[in-house]
This record gives sequence, structure tokens and C-alpha cells, in this order.
Amino acid sequence: MGDDQHFTTKDGCRIAYRIDGPDDRPVLALSNSIATSLRMWDGSVPALGRSFRLLRYDTRGHGGSDAPVGAYSMDRLGRDVVELLDHLAIDRAHFLGLSLGGFIGQWLGIFAPERIDRLILSNTASHLASELPFDDQIRAVLATSDMDGIAEDFMRNWFPATMLAAPNQIVDEFRNMVRTTPPRGLAGCYAALRDVDLRRTISLIAAPTLVIGGESDTVTRASHSEAIAASITDAKLVLLPGVHILNVEQADRFNSEVERFLHGAP
Repeated sequence: MGDDQHFTTKDGCRIAYRIDGPDDRPVLALSNSIATSLRMWDGSVPALGRSFRLLRYDTRGHGGSDAPVGAYSMDRLGRDVVELLDHLAIDRAHFLGLSLGGFIGQWLGIFAPERIDRLILSNTASHLASELPFDDQIRAVLATSDMDGIAEDFMRNWFPATMLAAPNQIVDEFRNMVRTTPPRGLAGCYAALRDVDLRRTISLIAAPTLVIGGESDTVTRASHSEAIAASITDAKLVLLPGVHILNVEQADRFNSEVERFLHGAP
């Protein structure tokens, strides 16, 4: 796999990114869940890297990217992607975002349509502020002295009980990603999720779109996926048996759905 590189956004934030796969293939950008890093896609690289040049990056506030103080906005998180594409002289790319990455994908489909070929929105929603206590979560994460308890809460929301019942290397890797996420970066992205409502505007998305949901996802529920697919013209909906991190829990099915969609007839 490639090495991490960095570029600096127009507002002075260093963003870490990594490129894998053949130079002559279409670019597929991968955008991570909140409280993870680009490493959440490690298991997807061997399968998807055969057909695509994979561009992964650490969302602002996460992984090897800077974590500025204060609230982030979905506009800023979306512009980070546009500026990354500009930096790499990539005119258009396919985009796959999971959870927070799916919100960013929706923003790009609405506000930067000329940069997106095909769009895959996994385990995400268009609006969560009425359902989740983001202000409480921001206060809790900024007050915490260690991230262990927060990490355990994420694990329960992300993976099925069967994966949590016994030692599991993948769960350990994701738990460690949460533990090492800067609290102010997590808080900044919670604020972006608190303040965004894309329910009406996603009807403007014209890119061919695949929506993937988990039948047992308790955070971004299957009903959220269904609502997104119903709002975007000709969107395709796939519900998989699983919880939230479907690219891991249902890796083979997930990768095959992604490849089939991206290789399909226009």
C-alpha cells in the first residue's frame, strides 16, 4: 500500500492522504466514518485496487490530518475533498463515503457535481440532529481524559455482538482508531453533523448513485438509506445483513456491490 502524503487546504489545515492502485485506472475516493482514519479501508484495498486508483484521506480532525479547534461544517469537509482533487489535478472521481463520509458524499453530489462521476453512500443519513444528542456528545468528548469509554460505545454501534464477544483483530484496530482520534477533531465533526440537513437538497443529486444500508444498523438505520434512495433520481438501494461498518462486516458482498455498480452500464 502507498505511503501517507499531505497537502494543506486553503484555510491552513494539513490533510493526510494515500493513493493505491494502478495509475491508469479511474479514481475512486474513499471517505471514512467519524472516529476512524483512512485505515478503515485497508481490507478493501486488495479487492477495489485491482480496478481503481484508490484515493483515501483522513477527514479533518482524524488520523494524520490536523484537528483545528472549534466547530467544523459540512461545507468545509466537502471543500477539503474538492481541494484535495485540485491538488492532485483530478478532474472527476467516483466517491464512496461511509457514515460521515456518506454525508460528505451527499454534499459533493449537491455542491460539486462536476467533480463526481458515480456516488456510493454507505451507512449514512441526510439528517441526524433530531435523533442524536450532538451537543451532549461534544461536551462529553471535550471533557474526557481518555477515549476508552467512548471507543466502547462506538464498538457497540458499529459491529454485531458476535464480533464483540471474542477477541477480534479488526475490532481492536477500529477501537484503537477511536482511542487515537483527537477529542477536538471528533467534537468538530460532531458539530458538522449537528448543523447539517440535506434531506431536501439531495434531490438535486444527478450522479448515478448507489445507497448501501445495514439491516441492523442502529445509528444510520435502513430507513435512512431508504429515504436517501427515494430522494435521488434512479438511485439504487442495497440493504445488507449487518450493522454499521459494512465494508468490514460484509466485505465480500460490499466490495462486489461497489464493483458491480461502478462497472455497470451508464
